Amino acid sequence: MRIIIANHIDPAIRDRRDLQAWTQRALWGARDGDLVVLCAPPDPHFLRYATALTSTDPNRLHLIVAPAGRFGGRLLDPQMLTHPAVLDQVHAYLAEHGGPGAVGEIWALWPSASVARFATALGLSEKLPGCDFLAQGGGELVNNKAAFRTLAVAAGVPVAAGTVVRDPGEAAAATLTLLEGSGAVVVKQAHNGAGVGNELLVTDLSLATGHAGARHLHHLGRADLPAAAAAYWRERWRWASAEGRFPVVVEEFVPGARTVYCEQHLTDTGARPTEQGELRYTDRRLSHESVPLRDLPAAVEEQLLDGSGRLADTYRAVGYRGRISSDAIVKPDGGLLFTEVNAQISGSWHIYEVFAHHIVHANEHPQRTVTESHIPPQWTVPDGATFHRALAELGLGYDPATRSGVIVSMPIVDHPSLGAQFTFSTVHASPAERDGIWDALEDRFTTATAQQADSRKALVG
Repeated sequence: MRIIIANHIDPAIRDRRDLQAWTQRALWGARDGDLVVLCAPPDPHFLRYATALTSTDPNRLHLIVAPAGRFGGRLLDPQMLTHPAVLDQVHAYLAEHGGPGAVGEIWALWPSASVARFATALGLSEKLPGCDFLAQGGGELVNNKAAFRTLAVAAGVPVAAGTVVRDPGEAAAATLTLLEGSGAVVVKQAHNGAGVGNELLVTDLSLATGHAGARHLHHLGRADLPAAAAAYWRERWRWASAEGRFPVVVEEFVPGARTVYCEQHLTDTGARPTEQGELRYTDRRLSHESVPLRDLPAAVEEQLLDGSGRLADTYRAVGYRGRISSDAIVKPDGGLLFTEVNAQISGSWHIYEVFAHHIVHANEHPQRTVTESHIPPQWTVPDGATFHRALAELGLGYDPATRSGVIVSMPIVDHPSLGAQFTFSTVHASPAERDGIWDALEDRFTTATAQQADSRKALVG
Protein backbone atom coordinates (compact mmCIF):
# COMPACT_ATOMS: atom_id res chain seq x y z
CA MET A 1 0.00 0.00 0.00
CA ARG A 2 0.93 3.62 -0.30
CA ILE A 3 0.35 6.37 2.22
CA ILE A 4 -0.61 9.43 0.17
CA ILE A 5 -0.32 12.94 1.57
CA ALA A 6 -2.59 15.43 -0.24
CA ASN A 7 -0.57 18.51 0.67
CA HIS A 8 0.97 21.41 -1.19
CA ILE A 9 3.71 24.00 -0.71
CA ASP A 10 4.23 24.87 2.95
CA PRO A 11 2.37 28.10 3.81
CA ALA A 12 5.54 29.37 5.50
CA ILE A 13 7.12 29.46 2.02
CA ARG A 14 4.10 30.61 0.02
CA ASP A 15 0.57 31.02 1.34
CA ARG A 16 -1.83 29.63 -1.26
CA ARG A 17 -4.86 30.33 0.98
CA ASP A 18 -7.31 27.67 -0.24
CA LEU A 19 -6.10 24.40 -1.78
CA GLN A 20 -8.88 22.11 -0.63
CA ALA A 21 -10.04 21.30 -4.17
CA TRP A 22 -6.66 21.33 -5.93
CA THR A 23 -4.99 18.90 -3.52
CA GLN A 24 -7.75 16.34 -4.10
CA ARG A 25 -5.97 15.55 -7.38
CA ALA A 26 -3.92 13.21 -5.16
CA LEU A 27 -6.91 10.86 -5.45
CA TRP A 28 -5.91 10.20 -9.08
CA GLY A 29 -2.92 8.35 -7.64
CA ALA A 30 -4.83 6.27 -5.11
CA ARG A 31 -5.37 2.55 -5.69
CA ASP A 32 -7.13 -0.19 -3.74
CA GLY A 33 -5.79 -0.46 -0.19
CA ASP A 34 -4.09 2.94 -0.11
CA LEU A 35 -4.38 5.37 2.79
CA VAL A 36 -4.89 9.05 1.93
CA VAL A 37 -4.44 11.99 4.31
CA LEU A 38 -6.40 15.10 3.29
CA CYS A 39 -7.12 18.55 4.71
CA ALA A 40 -10.90 18.11 4.36
CA PRO A 41 -13.39 15.41 3.33
CA PRO A 42 -13.13 14.81 -0.41
CA ASP A 43 -15.88 15.90 -2.75
CA PRO A 44 -18.04 12.71 -2.92
CA HIS A 45 -18.88 13.14 -6.62
CA PHE A 46 -15.23 13.67 -7.55
CA LEU A 47 -14.15 10.67 -5.48
CA ARG A 48 -16.61 8.42 -7.34
CA TYR A 49 -15.74 10.00 -10.69
CA ALA A 50 -11.95 9.70 -10.36
CA THR A 51 -11.93 6.18 -8.94
CA ALA A 52 -14.29 4.96 -11.67
CA LEU A 53 -11.84 6.16 -14.33
CA THR A 54 -8.83 4.58 -12.58
CA SER A 55 -10.71 1.31 -11.86
CA THR A 56 -10.23 1.80 -8.12
CA ASP A 57 -12.78 0.76 -5.51
CA PRO A 58 -13.45 3.84 -3.36
CA ASN A 59 -14.59 1.56 -0.54
CA ARG A 60 -11.08 0.09 -0.43
CA LEU A 61 -9.44 3.46 0.18
CA HIS A 62 -8.90 4.63 3.74
CA LEU A 63 -9.32 8.38 3.97
CA ILE A 64 -8.04 10.34 6.97
CA VAL A 65 -9.01 13.99 7.39
CA ALA A 66 -6.41 15.83 9.42
CA PRO A 67 -7.49 18.34 12.09
CA ALA A 68 -8.25 21.74 10.58
CA GLY A 69 -5.29 23.40 12.24
CA ARG A 70 -4.36 27.02 11.52
CA PHE A 71 -6.01 27.12 8.09
CA GLY A 72 -9.48 25.88 8.82
CA GLY A 73 -9.23 22.89 6.48
CA ARG A 74 -8.53 25.04 3.41
CA LEU A 75 -5.15 23.34 3.10
CA LEU A 76 -3.21 20.72 5.03
CA ASP A 77 -1.55 22.40 8.00
CA PRO A 78 1.98 20.89 8.07
CA GLN A 79 1.87 20.69 11.86
CA MET A 80 -1.24 18.51 11.74
CA LEU A 81 0.55 15.61 10.05
CA THR A 82 2.07 14.65 13.39
CA HIS A 83 -1.05 15.40 15.42
CA PRO A 84 -1.87 12.41 17.65
CA ALA A 85 -5.29 12.08 16.00
CA VAL A 86 -3.65 11.50 12.61
CA LEU A 87 -0.87 9.22 13.83
CA ASP A 88 -3.30 7.12 15.89
CA GLN A 89 -5.56 6.58 12.88
CA VAL A 90 -2.64 5.57 10.69
CA HIS A 91 -1.32 3.15 13.32
CA ALA A 92 -4.80 1.61 13.71
CA TYR A 93 -5.20 1.13 9.95
CA LEU A 94 -1.77 -0.43 9.58
CA ALA A 95 -2.43 -2.78 12.51
CA GLU A 96 -5.44 -4.18 10.65
CA HIS A 97 -3.79 -4.28 7.21
CA GLY A 98 -0.44 -6.00 7.51
CA GLY A 99 1.45 -3.65 9.81
CA PRO A 100 4.22 -1.18 8.88
CA GLY A 101 5.77 -3.78 6.57
CA ALA A 102 2.77 -3.49 4.26
CA VAL A 103 3.66 0.11 3.39
CA GLY A 104 5.46 0.32 0.09
CA GLU A 105 5.91 4.08 -0.06
CA ILE A 106 4.94 7.37 1.52
CA TRP A 107 4.03 9.67 -1.38
CA ALA A 108 3.31 13.38 -0.98
CA LEU A 109 2.35 16.04 -3.49
CA TRP A 110 4.84 18.49 -1.95
CA PRO A 111 8.24 17.50 -0.46
CA SER A 112 7.68 19.09 2.92
CA ALA A 113 9.80 18.61 6.04
CA SER A 114 6.47 17.88 7.76
CA VAL A 115 6.14 14.72 5.67
CA ALA A 116 9.57 13.62 6.87
CA ARG A 117 8.49 14.23 10.47
CA PHE A 118 5.31 12.23 9.79
CA ALA A 119 7.28 9.31 8.36
CA THR A 120 9.75 9.36 11.23
CA ALA A 121 6.98 9.46 13.84
CA LEU A 122 5.50 6.32 12.29
CA GLY A 123 8.86 4.57 12.16
CA LEU A 124 8.64 4.56 8.36
CA SER A 125 11.34 7.01 7.33
CA GLU A 126 12.82 4.45 4.94
CA LYS A 127 9.50 4.43 3.05
CA LEU A 128 9.77 8.13 2.18
CA PRO A 129 12.34 8.57 -0.61
CA GLY A 130 14.88 11.24 0.36
CA CYS A 131 13.49 11.51 3.88
CA ASP A 132 16.66 12.88 5.49
CA PHE A 133 17.02 15.53 2.76
CA LEU A 134 13.42 16.67 3.20
CA ALA A 135 13.80 16.77 6.99
CA GLN A 136 16.43 19.48 6.56
CA GLY A 137 14.16 21.69 4.46
CA GLY A 138 15.45 20.38 1.15
CA GLY A 139 12.05 20.75 -0.50
CA GLU A 140 12.38 24.54 -0.41
CA LEU A 141 15.87 24.42 -1.93
CA VAL A 142 14.96 22.27 -4.93
CA ASN A 143 11.83 24.30 -5.70
CA ASN A 144 13.53 27.70 -5.43
CA LYS A 145 13.89 29.46 -8.80
CA ALA A 146 16.93 31.36 -7.62
CA ALA A 147 18.65 28.17 -6.47
CA PHE A 148 17.71 26.64 -9.83
CA ARG A 149 19.99 29.03 -11.70
CA THR A 150 22.91 28.03 -9.47
CA LEU A 151 22.22 24.31 -9.86
CA ALA A 152 21.61 24.63 -13.61
CA VAL A 153 25.00 26.25 -14.12
CA ALA A 154 26.55 23.48 -12.02
CA ALA A 155 24.79 20.93 -14.22
CA GLY A 156 26.14 22.57 -17.36
CA VAL A 157 22.77 23.31 -18.97
CA PRO A 158 21.97 26.52 -20.87
CA VAL A 159 19.87 29.20 -19.15
CA ALA A 160 18.70 32.64 -20.21
CA ALA A 161 21.09 35.52 -19.61
CA GLY A 162 20.44 36.88 -16.15
CA THR A 163 21.30 36.69 -12.48
CA VAL A 164 20.02 36.35 -8.92
CA VAL A 165 19.66 39.56 -6.91
CA ARG A 166 19.20 40.24 -3.22
CA ASP A 167 18.40 43.93 -2.89
CA PRO A 168 16.68 46.66 -4.96
CA GLY A 169 19.93 48.36 -5.98
CA GLU A 170 21.44 45.13 -7.25
CA ALA A 171 18.16 44.39 -9.05
CA ALA A 172 18.11 47.80 -10.78
CA ALA A 173 21.69 47.41 -11.98
CA ALA A 174 21.02 43.91 -13.35
CA THR A 175 17.89 45.16 -15.09
CA LEU A 176 19.77 47.95 -16.86
CA THR A 177 22.54 45.59 -17.96
CA LEU A 178 20.06 43.11 -19.45
CA LEU A 179 18.04 45.84 -21.17
CA GLU A 180 21.15 46.92 -23.06
CA GLY A 181 20.81 43.79 -25.17
CA SER A 182 17.03 43.36 -25.28
CA GLY A 183 13.80 45.26 -24.89
CA ALA A 184 12.42 43.20 -22.01
CA VAL A 185 13.39 41.23 -18.92
CA VAL A 186 11.49 38.78 -16.76
CA VAL A 187 11.38 39.24 -12.99
CA LYS A 188 10.74 35.99 -11.10
CA GLN A 189 9.76 35.31 -7.53
CA ALA A 190 11.69 32.41 -6.01
CA HIS A 191 8.47 30.54 -5.20
CA ASN A 192 5.35 30.64 -7.34
CA GLY A 193 3.87 28.81 -10.30
CA ALA A 194 2.08 28.99 -13.65
CA GLY A 195 3.62 32.39 -14.34
CA VAL A 196 1.83 34.00 -11.37
CA GLY A 197 5.12 35.03 -9.76
CA ASN A 198 6.65 36.43 -12.95
CA GLU A 199 6.54 40.00 -14.25
CA LEU A 200 7.43 41.03 -17.79
CA LEU A 201 9.33 44.32 -17.65
CA VAL A 202 9.44 45.98 -21.09
CA THR A 203 10.86 49.09 -22.68
CA ASP A 204 9.62 47.98 -26.11
CA LEU A 205 5.82 47.64 -25.99
CA SER A 206 5.87 45.35 -29.04
CA LEU A 207 7.28 42.70 -26.68
CA ALA A 208 4.27 42.89 -24.34
CA THR A 209 2.95 39.56 -25.57
CA GLY A 210 0.19 37.58 -23.91
CA HIS A 211 1.82 34.29 -24.92
CA ALA A 212 4.40 34.27 -22.14
CA GLY A 213 4.51 32.84 -18.64
CA ALA A 214 4.43 36.18 -16.83
CA ARG A 215 1.14 37.14 -15.21
CA HIS A 216 2.21 40.77 -14.59
CA LEU A 217 3.37 43.47 -17.03
CA HIS A 218 5.21 46.75 -16.42
CA HIS A 219 6.38 49.33 -18.98
CA LEU A 220 9.61 51.23 -18.33
CA GLY A 221 9.97 54.53 -20.17
CA ARG A 222 13.30 55.01 -21.96
CA ALA A 223 13.54 58.77 -21.32
CA ASP A 224 15.44 58.21 -18.06
CA LEU A 225 15.85 54.45 -17.88
CA PRO A 226 18.09 54.34 -14.78
CA ALA A 227 15.58 56.40 -12.79
CA ALA A 228 12.68 54.31 -14.12
CA ALA A 229 14.42 51.04 -13.17
CA ALA A 230 15.24 52.33 -9.68
CA ALA A 231 11.65 53.50 -9.17
CA TYR A 232 10.28 50.14 -10.37
CA TRP A 233 12.38 48.20 -7.88
CA ARG A 234 11.53 50.51 -5.01
CA GLU A 235 7.88 49.78 -5.76
CA ARG A 236 8.10 46.03 -6.53
CA TRP A 237 10.91 44.68 -4.37
CA ARG A 238 8.63 43.64 -1.50
CA TRP A 239 6.42 41.71 -3.92
CA ALA A 240 9.27 40.14 -5.87
CA SER A 241 11.21 39.09 -2.75
CA ALA A 242 8.18 38.00 -0.71
CA GLU A 243 8.77 40.74 1.86
CA GLY A 244 12.53 40.31 1.64
CA ARG A 245 12.48 36.59 2.48
CA PHE A 246 13.88 35.24 -0.82
CA PRO A 247 16.29 36.33 -3.57
CA VAL A 248 14.85 37.33 -6.94
CA VAL A 249 15.66 36.20 -10.49
CA VAL A 250 16.12 38.77 -13.26
CA GLU A 251 16.67 37.35 -16.72
CA GLU A 252 16.43 38.27 -20.37
CA PHE A 253 13.06 37.78 -22.06
CA VAL A 254 13.16 35.71 -25.26
CA PRO A 255 10.28 36.68 -27.57
CA GLY A 256 8.57 34.15 -29.81
CA ALA A 257 9.68 31.18 -27.71
CA ARG A 258 7.78 27.95 -27.15
CA THR A 259 7.51 26.55 -23.58
CA VAL A 260 8.13 22.82 -23.12
CA TYR A 261 9.10 20.52 -20.26
CA CYS A 262 10.51 17.10 -19.49
CA GLU A 263 9.65 15.30 -16.26
CA GLN A 264 11.95 12.75 -14.64
CA HIS A 265 11.68 10.28 -11.76
CA LEU A 266 14.65 10.29 -9.39
CA THR A 267 15.35 7.23 -7.23
CA ASP A 268 18.29 5.87 -5.25
CA THR A 269 19.47 3.98 -8.34
CA GLY A 270 19.17 6.69 -10.98
CA ALA A 271 16.83 8.91 -12.97
CA ARG A 272 14.55 8.21 -15.91
CA PRO A 273 12.40 10.50 -18.08
CA THR A 274 8.67 10.01 -17.65
CA GLU A 275 7.08 12.42 -20.16
CA GLN A 276 7.45 15.59 -22.20
CA GLY A 277 4.79 18.23 -22.72
CA GLU A 278 4.06 21.77 -23.83
CA LEU A 279 2.65 24.77 -21.94
CA ARG A 280 0.69 27.56 -23.64
CA TYR A 281 -0.27 30.96 -22.28
CA THR A 282 -3.10 33.36 -23.04
CA ASP A 283 -3.08 36.90 -21.63
CA ARG A 284 0.08 35.85 -19.77
CA ARG A 285 -1.83 33.13 -17.90
CA LEU A 286 -1.25 29.40 -18.23
CA SER A 287 -4.24 28.30 -20.29
CA HIS A 288 -3.41 24.93 -21.89
CA GLU A 289 -1.00 22.05 -21.47
CA SER A 290 -0.61 19.13 -23.86
CA VAL A 291 1.00 15.67 -23.59
CA PRO A 292 2.67 13.73 -25.08
CA LEU A 293 4.92 16.15 -26.94
CA ARG A 294 5.40 14.63 -30.40
CA ASP A 295 6.31 17.47 -32.74
CA LEU A 296 9.67 18.68 -31.45
CA PRO A 297 12.46 18.61 -34.05
CA ALA A 298 14.88 15.80 -33.26
CA ALA A 299 17.71 18.21 -32.48
CA VAL A 300 15.56 20.15 -30.00
CA GLU A 301 14.29 16.98 -28.34
CA GLU A 302 17.87 15.84 -27.92
CA GLN A 303 18.69 19.12 -26.15
CA LEU A 304 15.63 18.75 -23.91
CA LEU A 305 16.44 15.18 -22.90
CA ASP A 306 20.14 15.88 -22.38
CA GLY A 307 19.57 19.01 -20.31
CA SER A 308 16.77 17.57 -18.21
CA GLY A 309 18.91 14.49 -17.61
CA ARG A 310 21.79 16.65 -16.40
CA LEU A 311 19.45 18.54 -14.08
CA ALA A 312 17.98 15.28 -12.78
CA ASP A 313 21.45 13.97 -11.98
CA THR A 314 22.37 17.21 -10.20
CA TYR A 315 19.20 17.36 -8.11
CA ARG A 316 19.61 13.68 -7.30
CA ALA A 317 23.21 14.28 -6.19
CA VAL A 318 21.97 17.05 -3.87
CA GLY A 319 19.72 14.48 -2.17
CA TYR A 320 16.27 14.92 -3.71
CA ARG A 321 14.20 11.86 -4.63
CA GLY A 322 10.89 11.89 -6.51
CA ARG A 323 9.50 13.62 -9.59
CA ILE A 324 11.04 16.72 -11.13
CA SER A 325 9.85 18.78 -14.07
CA SER A 326 12.46 20.73 -16.03
CA ASP A 327 10.87 23.64 -17.92
CA ALA A 328 12.54 25.13 -20.98
CA ILE A 329 11.90 27.53 -23.82
CA VAL A 330 12.61 26.77 -27.47
CA LYS A 331 13.94 29.87 -29.16
CA PRO A 332 12.89 30.75 -32.72
CA ASP A 333 16.34 29.64 -33.94
CA GLY A 334 15.87 26.17 -32.41
CA GLY A 335 18.12 26.71 -29.42
CA LEU A 336 16.84 25.66 -26.01
CA LEU A 337 17.17 27.39 -22.63
CA PHE A 338 16.11 25.93 -19.28
CA THR A 339 14.03 28.22 -17.08
CA GLU A 340 13.14 26.36 -13.86
CA VAL A 341 12.77 23.01 -12.12
CA ASN A 342 9.73 21.95 -10.09
CA ALA A 343 10.77 19.18 -7.70
CA GLN A 344 7.34 18.02 -6.60
CA ILE A 345 4.27 16.22 -7.91
CA SER A 346 3.64 18.94 -10.45
CA GLY A 347 0.37 20.02 -11.99
CA SER A 348 1.43 17.99 -15.03
CA TRP A 349 1.69 14.66 -13.20
CA HIS A 350 -1.97 13.62 -13.33
CA ILE A 351 -2.23 14.68 -16.99
CA TYR A 352 0.50 12.39 -18.25
CA GLU A 353 0.88 9.69 -15.59
CA VAL A 354 -2.82 9.04 -14.93
CA PHE A 355 -4.76 10.41 -17.89
CA ALA A 356 -2.38 9.81 -20.80
CA HIS A 357 -0.62 6.66 -19.55
CA HIS A 358 -3.09 4.87 -17.27
CA ILE A 359 -6.57 5.78 -18.56
CA VAL A 360 -6.14 6.72 -22.22
CA HIS A 361 -2.97 4.78 -23.20
CA ALA A 362 -2.16 7.72 -25.42
CA ASN A 363 0.75 6.14 -27.27
CA GLU A 364 -1.20 3.09 -28.40
CA HIS A 365 -2.59 3.07 -31.93
CA PRO A 366 -4.44 5.22 -32.79
CA GLN A 367 -2.50 7.77 -30.77
CA ARG A 368 -4.22 10.32 -28.57
CA THR A 369 -3.20 13.67 -27.09
CA VAL A 370 -4.37 15.00 -23.73
CA THR A 371 -4.78 18.78 -23.42
CA GLU A 372 -5.59 20.24 -20.03
CA SER A 373 -7.30 23.64 -19.97
CA HIS A 374 -8.29 26.21 -17.40
CA ILE A 375 -11.82 27.55 -17.59
CA PRO A 376 -11.38 30.76 -19.64
CA PRO A 377 -12.65 34.03 -18.17
CA GLN A 378 -15.43 34.42 -20.76
CA TRP A 379 -17.08 31.14 -19.72
CA THR A 380 -19.59 31.04 -16.90
CA VAL A 381 -20.15 27.60 -15.40
CA PRO A 382 -22.52 28.00 -12.46
CA ASP A 383 -21.61 24.74 -10.75
CA GLY A 384 -20.20 21.27 -11.19
CA ALA A 385 -23.54 19.60 -11.81
CA THR A 386 -24.17 21.94 -14.75
CA PHE A 387 -20.83 21.14 -16.36
CA HIS A 388 -21.18 17.39 -15.99
CA ARG A 389 -24.75 17.60 -17.29
CA ALA A 390 -23.51 19.51 -20.33
CA LEU A 391 -20.89 16.85 -21.02
CA ALA A 392 -23.59 14.18 -20.93
CA GLU A 393 -26.03 16.13 -23.12
CA LEU A 394 -23.35 16.97 -25.70
CA GLY A 395 -21.85 13.49 -25.66
CA LEU A 396 -18.46 14.91 -24.67
CA GLY A 397 -17.63 12.96 -21.52
CA TYR A 398 -14.61 10.69 -21.81
CA ASP A 399 -15.55 7.44 -23.60
CA PRO A 400 -13.19 4.48 -23.04
CA ALA A 401 -14.47 2.88 -26.24
CA THR A 402 -13.39 5.76 -28.46
CA ARG A 403 -10.63 6.99 -26.12
CA SER A 404 -11.86 10.54 -26.63
CA GLY A 405 -13.73 13.20 -24.69
CA VAL A 406 -13.40 15.32 -21.56
CA ILE A 407 -11.94 14.31 -18.19
CA VAL A 408 -12.63 16.72 -15.33
CA SER A 409 -9.35 17.02 -13.50
CA MET A 410 -10.43 18.21 -10.05
CA PRO A 411 -13.50 18.91 -7.93
CA ILE A 412 -15.53 21.74 -9.40
CA VAL A 413 -15.69 24.55 -6.87
CA ASP A 414 -18.63 26.92 -7.09
CA HIS A 415 -17.72 30.60 -6.81
CA PRO A 416 -20.51 32.98 -5.78
CA SER A 417 -19.61 35.65 -8.35
CA LEU A 418 -17.22 34.10 -10.88
CA GLY A 419 -18.91 30.75 -11.37
CA ALA A 420 -17.13 27.44 -11.01
CA GLN A 421 -13.32 27.46 -11.26
CA PHE A 422 -11.52 24.28 -12.33
CA THR A 423 -9.42 22.53 -14.95
CA PHE A 424 -10.42 19.82 -17.40
CA SER A 425 -8.63 17.70 -19.98
CA THR A 426 -9.64 17.05 -23.56
CA VAL A 427 -8.58 13.71 -25.02
CA HIS A 428 -8.39 13.92 -28.80
CA ALA A 429 -6.98 12.28 -31.91
CA SER A 430 -6.39 15.49 -33.84
CA PRO A 431 -6.45 19.27 -33.48
CA ALA A 432 -9.77 19.29 -35.34
CA GLU A 433 -11.36 16.96 -32.78
CA ARG A 434 -9.96 19.07 -29.95
CA ASP A 435 -11.37 22.23 -31.55
CA GLY A 436 -14.77 20.59 -32.00
CA ILE A 437 -14.98 19.71 -28.30
CA TRP A 438 -13.77 23.16 -27.27
CA ASP A 439 -16.21 24.94 -29.59
CA ALA A 440 -19.18 22.96 -28.27
CA LEU A 441 -18.32 23.90 -24.69
CA GLU A 442 -17.60 27.47 -25.76
CA ASP A 443 -21.07 27.77 -27.28
CA ARG A 444 -22.65 26.36 -24.14
CA PHE A 445 -20.83 28.43 -21.52
CA THR A 446 -19.66 31.71 -23.07
CA THR A 447 -21.50 34.60 -21.45
CA ALA A 448 -23.55 36.96 -23.56
CA THR A 449 -21.12 39.83 -23.01
CA ALA A 450 -18.25 37.76 -24.35
CA GLN A 451 -19.87 36.15 -27.36
CA GLN A 452 -17.35 37.72 -29.72
CA ALA A 453 -14.36 36.54 -27.74
CA ASP A 454 -12.55 33.69 -29.45
CA SER A 455 -10.97 31.70 -26.62
CA ARG A 456 -10.01 28.99 -29.07
CA LYS A 457 -7.11 31.19 -30.13
CA ALA A 458 -5.41 30.02 -26.97
CA LEU A 459 -5.18 26.54 -28.45
CA VAL A 460 -3.41 27.65 -31.58
CA GLY A 461 -1.92 31.04 -30.67
